[in-house]
Amino acid sequence: MADKTNIIAQFYNEEGVTSGPALSLPADVNPEQLALLLNNLLGNEEDPLPYSFEVAETEITKTLDQDIIQPGKHSTEETFKILYRPQALFRVRAVTRCSSSLTGHTDAILCVSFSPCGTMLASGGGDTTVRIWDLNTETPHHQLKGHKHWVQHVAWSPNGKFLASAGMDGLVIIWEPRTGKQHAVLKGHSKWVSALAWEPLHLNASCRRLASSSSDGTVRVWDIAKKQLEFSMAQHTAPVMCVKWAGDGLIYSASRDKTIKVWASTEPHPGKLVKVLSGHAHWVTTLALSTDGVLRTGAYDHTGRIYNDEDEAQKRALQRYDQAIAINPERLCSGSDDFTMYLWPNKKEELEGKKAAPKRMVGHQKTVNHVSFSPDGRYIASASFDKSVKIWDSRDGKFIASLRGHVAEVYQVVWSSDSRMLISCSKDSTIKLWDIKTKKMKMELPGHLDEVFTVDWSPAGDKASSGSKDKTLKIWRH
Repeated sequence: MADKTNIIAQFYNEEGVTSGPALSLPADVNPEQLALLLNNLLGNEEDPLPYSFEVAETEITKTLDQDIIQPGKHSTEETFKILYRPQALFRVRAVTRCSSSLTGHTDAILCVSFSPCGTMLASGGGDTTVRIWDLNTETPHHQLKGHKHWVQHVAWSPNGKFLASAGMDGLVIIWEPRTGKQHAVLKGHSKWVSALAWEPLHLNASCRRLASSSSDGTVRVWDIAKKQLEFSMAQHTAPVMCVKWAGDGLIYSASRDKTIKVWASTEPHPGKLVKVLSGHAHWVTTLALSTDGVLRTGAYDHTGRIYNDEDEAQKRALQRYDQAIAINPERLCSGSDDFTMYLWPNKKEELEGKKAAPKRMVGHQKTVNHVSFSPDGRYIASASFDKSVKIWDSRDGKFIASLRGHVAEVYQVVWSSDSRMLISCSKDSTIKLWDIKTKKMKMELPGHLDEVFTVDWSPAGDKASSGSKDKTLKIWRH
């Protein structure tokens, strides 16, 4: 093909509205040139924004000619509709080195989680303790004792004032992380607790309520100010494996009875069953919401601003949540032991009735262990026992890429806060960092001596952390 081919193109935003006139462009135009052009059209010359571009549902990564025309996805005779999407303004740098290995746990570390403000880290393990680490000095802060069995879950309240932990002993314990004091012990579950979910900050400024799901088949919602049970939901007929508290106030629970149940958390009928999502052919093990990233951090974002006033924090959290759902309404994705994932219709689609059937996402050859939405809501990553991580489009559930490199089961997968990278941990004792643009491994982070069960990336993106069967906790930095 001659280099001088020109095509006619028109820019569209995500709502389908055109931007600027139709333009004649050279076929070998690349994304950087398109971004330059678009920023000019939109009047952002002073402060250009980063964008990604798609034609015929294919992202342009090299040039329009190589990605779209040569594979025959679009005729050069017709007008090219170029869909543009804004990307995160800040960039997270890849974590490349282990800045410290923290010892202290006397058994495998089963969960790690960064605080919403990103200054503290909590870890729970097989030694029945929860530990809080100070990240500025990378030293132990508090050791929290109270559980009688493995601690499998730790969850920070979105305002960062409380930490909840739960595990095999069926207790949910609330701690005050700054002082290391025990705030409340919540008894009620008759078997082990499988997941914890706090009420989003924009719905409740004081972060008073917490949901826990258990192997006893119930989901319980606790009031941590009164230190008692608020209501319990017991319609599942098998162990409940996961619980999520969505930004619109609904609670989702996934169970080994193959269903996902949706509950109301607010008056007039808290704990009322709203609907049942069925479709999976085996246990449902994991759930993810497209707004998880925003709900987890509440009012905190990458700028690191701290809010002391509850109402102000709540306003900021609501503003962040509204921004997150403006383009992609909140939706749920589930992963199961039947090797598939389902992408459930969001509110908008249900109201329109157009695409109200869930999208079935197939490709994994073994149990899907963990699913996670990118913070900008565009992609879903899934980790599986088939040793691969797969990336999917969150709008229609289409398969995008398989990330191969792990040589054993992949346990967890976590996004960087700018949605450009992904980190996964595996039974093969390594952590791998993936680049979403190239769909390839960017870094391998070796160092653990045994299976890596859990991994987390701080909300600001400057640190990641991993916990392993070798009893050490590692902090990774750029």
